[in-house]
Amino acid sequence: MPINRRIIMESSTVSLSQPSASHPLQIERRALLPSFASMARSHSPDHNGVGEIRPLAAIRRALYIFLIVAGLAPGGCKEDSGNDVALLAALAAGGGCPSYDWNLPPGVPAPVVPSDNCMTPARVELGRHLFYDKALSRDESMSCASCHFQERAFADGKTRPRGIAHAGFPTGELHPRNAQHLSNAGYHTKLTWNNPLLDTLEGQSRVPLFSESGDNSIVELGLQDQQYLNKLASDDTYRQLFQQAYDGDISEQSVRFALASFQRSMTSFDSDYDRFIKGQGSLSPAAYRGFEVFNGEVAECFHCHGGFNFTDTSLHTNSGAVEFAFHNNGLYSDAEYNSKPTKGLQDISNQALDRGKFRAPSLRNIVLTMPYFHDGSVNCSSPPADATNRTAMEACAREALTVIVDMYRAGGDAAKRGQPTGAAVDASLIRPFSITDSQRDDLVEFLISLTDWSFASRSDLANPRPSHSRFGR
Repeated sequence: MPINRRIIMESSTVSLSQPSASHPLQIERRALLPSFASMARSHSPDHNGVGEIRPLAAIRRALYIFLIVAGLAPGGCKEDSGNDVALLAALAAGGGCPSYDWNLPPGVPAPVVPSDNCMTPARVELGRHLFYDKALSRDESMSCASCHFQERAFADGKTRPRGIAHAGFPTGELHPRNAQHLSNAGYHTKLTWNNPLLDTLEGQSRVPLFSESGDNSIVELGLQDQQYLNKLASDDTYRQLFQQAYDGDISEQSVRFALASFQRSMTSFDSDYDRFIKGQGSLSPAAYRGFEVFNGEVAECFHCHGGFNFTDTSLHTNSGAVEFAFHNNGLYSDAEYNSKPTKGLQDISNQALDRGKFRAPSLRNIVLTMPYFHDGSVNCSSPPADATNRTAMEACAREALTVIVDMYRAGGDAAKRGQPTGAAVDASLIRPFSITDSQRDDLVEFLISLTDWSFASRSDLANPRPSHSRFGR
């Protein structure tokens, strides 16, 4: 089986340049490639005679190493932007926290944990309570779980969510962007679609908790004062949880830190694909062929969705480099973005060449995370109401993902519709490419294999107090 050497990086260096007039968030990246082909030479899949493919032991090892190394230094798209590289790289080297049982598969690196918020079971459990508690909204009408449903890998199935009702917005403001799923959120170097400044879970939670109406934000949960802390302090369960987690400190910081700890615990590595790589399961022949299309030199999906987390922005305890990437994927033309509620990274940088650039999301749990793209603009014709119906959800994803692959092989949706390609589009990646309809269908089957259905029903991630009127969504 051919393994693309461009995916595998022996080492990477990242240097943060001074902000320049051309771009205030400039980053340079250099990668060195080893000879990896010998690991895959002379290996090919064996067939078990029942229509499924099981890898040989040698190819399993090669593929598994490939994933980990790709995660250490993902191939990535070619346009990088970000900040705080040195800080994050230092964090990746180890923050001095005691060990924590992540329950990860062998070989999968742990997320980076800041030294001022070490992972403990007590902090995760406190964060789980807070995540589902509507006390964290101004009018007790919403919780974090209102936009992040576990059965949808902590996305919400909506095109774009709304915040709480408030003056002038009786049904809440419509968010300019789709609610992202939280699978493996602890590995992300950037946590939103278009804001490179939000790079820690501890800091990012300020946005949904306290944000106000603005050019790039809405009132989400709408907290304004300390009343929510008083509600927590009056609850016997919370007093005990805060005592165990943060020595009894019931504060805005400990709330944010506990939420961050819970989100870091949302690891997801039990898809059909993961079991195949570990030699514990199999892929259909179509999905296996799609794996090769995904990593091939024609479609080159791995550039923006590479590594063990299937995104080009991952940080973990073995990271040798940090890459921050926002990309214009050719969804709309520059002119079309003038009428859109968000223009991507340009909203933050004010640079014209950042128009239409968004973070490449992880493709894990892709069946559960429809609708797709930053604006939730691609879905199937009849989205299932029940996200636990695997057959219906996979059929919906199959339809929507076929549309997306057709978009990319046409060089982007703007190009497909006869619109000019945006100036920020990297033509070396977002360009027409030729694969057959059969190869497209195989690629879609591979993407479907990335969904971890057990993640959507894990009891340790579920609502801890479902009978309490304030807990839920």
